[in-house]
Parts: sequence; structure tokens; C-alpha cells
Amino acid sequence: MIPVLLVVALVTFSLIHITPGDPASLMAGDQATPEQIAAIRADMGLDRPLAEQLVIYFKDILRGDLGESIFSKFKVTTLIAQRLEPTLFIALFSQLVAIIIAIPLGILAAWKANTWIDRVVMVVAVLGLAIPSFWLGANLIWVFSVKLHWFPAIGYVPISEGIVPWIKSITLPSISVGFISAALIARMTRASMLEVLREDYVRTARAKGLGEYVVLMRHAFKNASIPVVTIIGIGIAGLVSGLVVTEAIFAIPGVGRLIVDAVTRRDYPVIQGVILMVTVAYVLINLVVDLIYGYLDPRIRY
Repeated sequence: MIPVLLVVALVTFSLIHITPGDPASLMAGDQATPEQIAAIRADMGLDRPLAEQLVIYFKDILRGDLGESIFSKFKVTTLIAQRLEPTLFIALFSQLVAIIIAIPLGILAAWKANTWIDRVVMVVAVLGLAIPSFWLGANLIWVFSVKLHWFPAIGYVPISEGIVPWIKSITLPSISVGFISAALIARMTRASMLEVLREDYVRTARAKGLGEYVVLMRHAFKNASIPVVTIIGIGIAGLVSGLVVTEAIFAIPGVGRLIVDAVTRRDYPVIQGVILMVTVAYVLINLVVDLIYGYLDPRIRY
């Protein structure tokens, strides 16, 4: 973890310095005076030696200080904290939807391999991979918001304002993203299960008279679940930063919208802070996935 985080911190620090032109001039705009540009350079510490800037940057990171937005003047940590709740909950709930849909379908497809059930499941999986999230999201809004009035079309309700309104506000975005994630998880589950179901210990378990459910879930799926857990973990980490399109469709003020706004305004401190936060999320989730490997397969612990 530590080498990865150090490399990413160096890359994010270099983001301003490898940008073509003067970043202070880009942030100030075409109509800025030399005095305004110089003030931005001084405010960001760009007038100091590079080595001194790097030391200050690492000191600030260790203190949890990711800097200050050039435009809003809010702390970057404050901006991320304000936007993190909807993105995090949608990412978690969408993966929950994907798991509930994909794993049973993947196990069923492997169990009934080369039958019409297997083909139907794989067709659904291919559709899930082919359908764009914005198209699915727009159709969910049209059906469940415009026609049926079951869920709100746009916006996010914080959990502090009530559980029911909060769940309604994240249901459609979670289904929109979760259905697409379910396609990949289902295909991975099927492929892993097909490989495990050919193993000798599965045939032995069946020969001992164990029920099919016990054979599939206790003996086969547990040993086939390592690639599935990997896909789920990577999916959660990716969704923390990858909900840009979904947040735009449902007008959700999440981290994805924050990234787009920061890039549009060339707000480099915010871009640096979000990149670092996303990287930390990736590294931590990968660590959790590695620990789960040891639980699922005792051979890894040994």
C-alpha cells in the first residue's frame, strides 16, 4: 500500500507542474492581470523551489490537508466530504443489486450449462454489457418516475432527512448502474463455477449423496468465488469515481460531478485531492479483497 500511495502522491503533485503553460495563468483566465496571476502563484506556493513545494505537499497530506479550492475557497476535504455520501451509497447499493442479480444467475447458468437456461442468462448478461448506463437511466426515469410516479426523477435526499425518501432517491441510480455491473459479475461467476464443477472433489461430494444445493454453494461456489470477489471489489472502487454519467442524468451532487466541475474550471487542488482520495479507496478495497482471499481459501493463509 505504502509504495503505491507514495507514487500516486508524487504523480498528483506533478499534475500542476507537467501541465502545458503556466497553471496560475490557466486558473486566472485570459483577462487576469499580472498581479492576479502572481497572487495565485503565491497562494498555491508555485513561487517556491520545487523541492520545498514537494516537502510542504507531503506534510499537508500527512495532516489530512488536501489544500483549498481556487474558486470556492473551501477546503478540498470539505468539498469531498459534502459530495461523498451520495456517491458512496449509490456505489454500495448498485453493487448490492448486482450481487443479488448476478451471483444466482451465474451459478444457475453454470449448473445448467449448455441448456436454454444458460443461453437466456448469457443473453441477459450480454445485454447488460451492451446497454449504456445513460440510456438505461433515462428509461428508468421515464417508466418509474414519469409514468408510475414511484420514485423521484432527479436529486438526492440525505439519509438524515428520512430513510424512505433516501432509499427512493438512490433506487433508480443504483439499479441503473447495478444492472450493468451484474452482467460482468454473472459472466465471471459462470466461468469460475464451470471450472470448479469439473473438479474431483465436486464429483466426490455428489457421490457421497450430498444435496445439489450443498454441493453448489458450500463446495463449488466458495472455491469459485475468488475471481468474483475481485470483480466486486474493483467494481466498488471504480464506482466511487466512475458515476459521472449517472450523477449527471439523475442530478446527484456526488464526487463524479465534483470531478467534472473541477476539470472544467481547472481547479487543480480539487483535482489533486479527488485523485488522491480515489487512489486511497482503490488501495484499501484491494487490501480488503486480499484479506477475503485468505478467508475463502485456507491455502492462501498457509
